[in-house]
Amino acid sequence: MSFDKAAIGATVLELEKAFNERWSAGDNRGYLDNYAEEISYFDPILKDVIVGRDQVIAHIEALYSNPQIVRSEYLHPVVHVGDGGDFAVLAYNLNTYVLDDGGTERQLRAWNATEAYRLIDGEWRIVHSNWAFAQTATEAVAS
Repeated sequence: MSFDKAAIGATVLELEKAFNERWSAGDNRGYLDNYAEEISYFDPILKDVIVGRDQVIAHIEALYSNPQIVRSEYLHPVVHVGDGGDFAVLAYNLNTYVLDDGGTERQLRAWNATEAYRLIDGEWRIVHSNWAFAQTATEAVAS
């Protein structure tokens, strides 16, 4: 089987950006509609992993409000494509910005994001999602 790892990486990154831009504009369905049935999801506000599309969607919809993000920075994206060409892991840093009450742009969040995509029935679907705040520890620790 022949496939182009660079093209797969570009496809996965563009999908992720499209889902996130929809989220930023107030439409969370880009991500939610893409999640595979068996998705596992780590949220920075929860201790345990959530497993299953319905459970993940219920969790996100219970918390979601339109963030009105005006700009996103996708920093240091890395995509690892499996040897079979049907699995890819995307990792990147995401900075999001909103407008304050005076109309000045300010950073809302800095994230570390990891998304595992699998090709299912010809579509790249997210099978694992991990969102973490970029800075949570106050000192460097290994464990």
